[in-house]
Amino acid sequence: MTISDRIRHFFHVVSNVRPIVWICLYIGLTPVFALIYWALPDGQFRIPDGAGTDFGSWLYYSIVTITTLGFGDYTPAHGWAQLVTAIEVMCGLTILGFFLNAVGSMKSEIDVTAEIEKQRKLHEASMKDHLMKSIPQILHNLNNFLTYCYAATTPLAKRGKAEPRYNPDFSIDDMADIYKPSGLSIDRTEGSAVHRLMKAASATSLCLDSLQTRVDLTQWPDLLEDCFTFVADCQMFTENDIPSEKHVKENANATPHPLLSLSNFIKDNAALARKIETELTKIASA
Repeated sequence: MTISDRIRHFFHVVSNVRPIVWICLYIGLTPVFALIYWALPDGQFRIPDGAGTDFGSWLYYSIVTITTLGFGDYTPAHGWAQLVTAIEVMCGLTILGFFLNAVGSMKSEIDVTAEIEKQRKLHEASMKDHLMKSIPQILHNLNNFLTYCYAATTPLAKRGKAEPRYNPDFSIDDMADIYKPSGLSIDRTEGSAVHRLMKAASATSLCLDSLQTRVDLTQWPDLLEDCFTFVADCQMFTENDIPSEKHVKENANATPHPLLSLSNFIKDNAALARKIETELTKIASA
């Protein structure tokens, strides 16, 4: 380490010392030097007539010296008194300089912290604004997904007779008609309920994945985790993982049931979809 590096490191360390430490050191040196003056041999100072030479008098002289006031009533006349006085003056000036430097460093630190906090709040406000603009589209996709979860877990004969509300307590037997059209008013295609379910899951996954790339969700950690989990589940379980209708019929009594994986996928991600809906609603109403 070069000399310049050592000096730079020294001032870096000194700048990080709190101002209160320098103040305490400044005050603490005063009685220390007073004791030294008190212990010096007689005749080292020119003392005015009638002036005291007890510890209190030397404490007064020490205060006058370290603050560089120099009233001149007590005057160092010989070597040791002059040396100690000079040392105290230098200590006082040095400590005062370090104190002012520490105050400036602390002010800079406060200013930087305030600026960082300001930028953080601006960033959070900007991210919330972006999120608020995306919420309607996300809720639309989540509602579609939950609607097709209802279709895939409700026998065809019961679909359309009541409000399409997904029931998380469905059984695999309730999924008997997943290969038939959904029969929902929002579905104008002839695709099967399970096909429409996976299309809705894919669209919702794409929407949530896009949200994570456009909005910094770290200020909503629960929402970030749930979005990530939903996207990951949809990437790991695709329509290619769903057994054919023929395979299901031929292995209806097998253990585990051929539709068990699909059943777990629906239960897990429908619960996530509801949770994400609740989180987004709270954010929007905050």
